[in-house]
Amino acid sequence: MPEANVAARGPVVVRVLRLPHGHGLPLPDYQSELAAGMDLVAALPDGRPLRLEPGARALVPTGLVFEIPAGFEAQVRPRSGLAFKHGVTVLNSPGTIDADYRGEVQVLLVNLGKAAVDIARGERVAQLVIAPVTLATLVEVTQVDATQRGAGGFGSTGRGAKAAKVPKSRAKAAATRTSPAQTVKPPRKPSGRR
Repeated sequence: MPEANVAARGPVVVRVLRLPHGHGLPLPDYQSELAAGMDLVAALPDGRPLRLEPGARALVPTGLVFEIPAGFEAQVRPRSGLAFKHGVTVLNSPGTIDADYRGEVQVLLVNLGKAAVDIARGERVAQLVIAPVTLATLVEVTQVDATQRGAGGFGSTGRGAKAAKVPKSRAKAAATRTSPAQTVKPPRKPSGRR
């Protein structure tokens, strides 16, 4: 569709180059009025589906090159139907397409299901979401502000998590201490007692 004929769907215009193997396939589009993502389809050879065995992963071509405007990214996300029905999802979810990338967008699918899945030409394999990017400036410091949560990581605020009561003097000392390396320990094996 020529740029002049693009309907005003939003303030962001993304230019798209269709590669030869993408001809005849629809451009990504929103499937409902308030949808956040556009569907990406597989630009595989006609009559030669890609068989994705259980546990296997593959790059699925889209036949498209996107010119993402500066200040934005395109996120490649799984399709909920494909994930629910077949266990097929986007492995590096969300995949990021940077504004300066000018290669073909390919979707990295993985089959987490128990049966092989065939992906055919024109099949919807992922969603594409255009999102703003906030760039940050990192400033190295010798200490960071203490918080009630502190260094509590995975599961520290979830169900069954017990808040650790650390004396204020220890919390302040821990927040100001620097360490050249951290050791990651595997979780302890359960003792069998409840």
